[in-house]
Amino acid sequence: MGRMSAELPDGDLPEYPEYAERVLDLAERIPPGRVMTYGDVAEWLEEGGPRQVGRVMALYGSAVPWWRVVRADGVLLPGSELRALAHYREEGTPLREAGRRAEGHVPRLDMRRARWDGQAGGPARDAHK
Repeated sequence: MGRMSAELPDGDLPEYPEYAERVLDLAERIPPGRVMTYGDVAEWLEEGGPRQVGRVMALYGSAVPWWRVVRADGVLLPGSELRALAHYREEGTPLREAGRRAEGHVPRLDMRRARWDGQAGGPARDAHK
């Protein structure tokens, strides 16, 4: 998909703040079937924190595979659960089925298996880091 989908009506690409550009570039690098948390992204960039990454994703994330930048607890993005779930299933992202008492029976991400460490082809990062 890439950021080309974020074109303005006159065909020009939008100008992103430098930090947002770095966040979006990293989000595009996350391989299909893998995820990074908001905090992982900030740590990898060595700048900002989970809230800043979340803000960038809320404002500009539709231009990249937004479903690959997630909460650390593996809960799917509220309001976008079904869209994200379709992407996860299509990409083979590891999921944990929801318990019977879970609201809406929406699965969570299996963070231990799905988390990406930012290295090409690298194993998932330890979920306790």
